[in-house]
Amino acid sequence: MQQRCWRYCGGMQVKAHSIPSSPADATLAETVLADAARHRAAHGRTTILAISGLQGSGKSTLADAVVAAARRHGQAAATLSLDDLYLTAAQRRALAAEVHPLLCTRGPPGTHDLALADAVLDAVTAGRPLRLPRFDKLADDRLPERDWPRVDAPLDLLVVEGWCVGVPAEPQDALETPLNALERDEDAQGAWRGYCNQALQTRYPALWRRLDRLWALQAPSFEIVTAWRGQQERGLVAAHPGRAGMDARQLARFLQHYERVSRQALRTLPSHADHTLWLDESRRIQRAA
Repeated sequence: MQQRCWRYCGGMQVKAHSIPSSPADATLAETVLADAARHRAAHGRTTILAISGLQGSGKSTLADAVVAAARRHGQAAATLSLDDLYLTAAQRRALAAEVHPLLCTRGPPGTHDLALADAVLDAVTAGRPLRLPRFDKLADDRLPERDWPRVDAPLDLLVVEGWCVGVPAEPQDALETPLNALERDEDAQGAWRGYCNQALQTRYPALWRRLDRLWALQAPSFEIVTAWRGQQERGLVAAHPGRAGMDARQLARFLQHYERVSRQALRTLPSHADHTLWLDESRRIQRAA
């Protein structure tokens, strides 16, 4: 059941009506767009709006809905996923050889090309033509630049979405105890999780500061991510017949790479985001702030 009196906080007008049902709700997209438009009107430049949420929470769906709403209003808008900024497979293999074998797997902080992220945001804020990076998850590698979509005109809005956007690092002592079997068996000395946390502490905050507004989709728990991400994997495979995805065992191991930072996101994002939407296990929005 939808709750009443969703409060549009942070300078937004308080209205009494039903909470949008899910991240795909058109009313929610219009609300998020209005938040971005107010920022653009106040600052006179492209708004970089971020949507953060654990895997499968609906952040890509919401990002696409906001961009579609912007275009209906005559605004130039595009999306960029943090997933599209992963280091290439070759770069991750090199990092794995130099630092720790687990860094061959995309996803955790330290496996993104932050220089590429900065170059994209520099071009967007300057209104220069650019290509937006794209990553092929089934191939586990970045697409060639010739296959990236072009943006020729200045943007009014760029929506950046990602599973760990805006998440702060953990305290060092939190890293001492392994969180799951992957950490216990393959990172017994903590070198991998230490590297990822150090990256989150020293390298990612500069990127987070470039994001003008942050909306968080708050999952009910980390445990639901297995089901949500499994749905995503099946969708990827269905959309690309003949190409293999991960089976249940591979997916379970893959998600252990994300568990530590995902739990940190659940603990911290509601206090860091401009707006938070709390979801149930069916991705229905239960409350908002």
